[in-house]
Amino acid sequence: MAKPVVAIVGRPNVGKSTLFNKLIGKRLSIVDDTPGVTRDRIFGDCEWRGQQVMLIDTGGIEPNTDDVILSQMRQQAQLAIDMAQAIIFVTDLRAGVLAADREVASMLQKSGKPVVLCVNKCDAVGAPPAEFYEFYNLGLGDPVAVSSVHGHGTGDLLDAIWEHLDFSQDSEQPSERIGVAIIGKPNVGKSSLINRIAGYNRTIVSDIAGTTRDTVDLPLDNQYGSFNFIDTAGLRRKSKVDDKIEKYSVLRARMAVERADVCVIMIDALEGFTEQDSKVASLACEGGKGCIIAVNKWDAYEKDDKSMDSYRKSLMQDFSFMSYAPIIFISAKTGQRLDRLFSLIQYVYQQNTMRISTGRLNDLLADATARVQPPSDKGKRLKIYYMTQASVQPPTFVFFCNKAQLFHFSYQRYLENQIRSTFGLEGTPVRFLIRERGE
Repeated sequence: MAKPVVAIVGRPNVGKSTLFNKLIGKRLSIVDDTPGVTRDRIFGDCEWRGQQVMLIDTGGIEPNTDDVILSQMRQQAQLAIDMAQAIIFVTDLRAGVLAADREVASMLQKSGKPVVLCVNKCDAVGAPPAEFYEFYNLGLGDPVAVSSVHGHGTGDLLDAIWEHLDFSQDSEQPSERIGVAIIGKPNVGKSSLINRIAGYNRTIVSDIAGTTRDTVDLPLDNQYGSFNFIDTAGLRRKSKVDDKIEKYSVLRARMAVERADVCVIMIDALEGFTEQDSKVASLACEGGKGCIIAVNKWDAYEKDDKSMDSYRKSLMQDFSFMSYAPIIFISAKTGQRLDRLFSLIQYVYQQNTMRISTGRLNDLLADATARVQPPSDKGKRLKIYYMTQASVQPPTFVFFCNKAQLFHFSYQRYLENQIRSTFGLEGTPVRFLIRERGE
């Protein structure tokens, strides 16, 4: 049995994301004074009384709106309510009870789920002010006074919500999942890919660049393995990012790369390669992550029987700095080749975590140095005594030699090519550490 699920809902700008971050103990949701910052559902684990629940942060509910994104935010909040065992309804003490609060309260009462009414922004210590008692009018029982900024009252809130949860069945330990970050420029189809993989609208999709703000996780188990897909905000050039919220989004996207095992770098087939694509790819490369280049919208690309080969050759030139990354042509809209994408993610992850024995490495080293002599300078020749693998993710090799200055980068590249041709290591960067004898 999975952990109990608790949804945090309310109208915009009442402090849902601040409360969510406080309860899970880390800054996962983007917080800003601007209404409507959170759009998709954000998941996080909360522990209390030795038990864990899954909290869902949702976008602010606007009961009556024709706006495309706001209406999709309302749908995402409704999905969270439907899957939750209990609901935290967040209101704002300073604003009082508004018509929108009454409509949300009515919507929650119709759901039939237990609701705990949270009156946020009660920042003063001691007895709640007179305005607090106005919230009894919502008909949801005793409200709980909370300050999500300072943490006052969060224990009482969790106590109240815990009364409605069923912990009778032990939750299963989650299997080890492969973290897969979907990264790229805005509007290349990252969220569409997540929705196609999920089989439902997990994230909000629109033609408006910058629709996705937070990183959105999608745990998934299928015949190919266990994955945790992470949808990220589109990464634009730094000079183009002047909005404060977008800066947070970019920061979250970079953090998503850090916690991923494999990065799928998405490119728009219709737009082709741009300089920003190489900068996005370098994030994954420098992080030592397994890398896959996915060319999206291939269904809409005008092609003949030679298009894929010529496009692949062109991309291999553009991504010459990471020639090890496999290229796959997909369509998030039609689901074309997504089964191959799953298999490729598994393969690249295995390559990124591969361990090679010291004996096999030194057999290769002896053969490589016999074929091409190590470089020399002013009569002094480089001697490589032995090599070993120090770590994985990415595979990191340590060379012990007589003088590190003689170990020219061109000879390192030669040895890297020898290692790759013998052991594969497709889709993963490799790192070399050079040590002089005695270090």
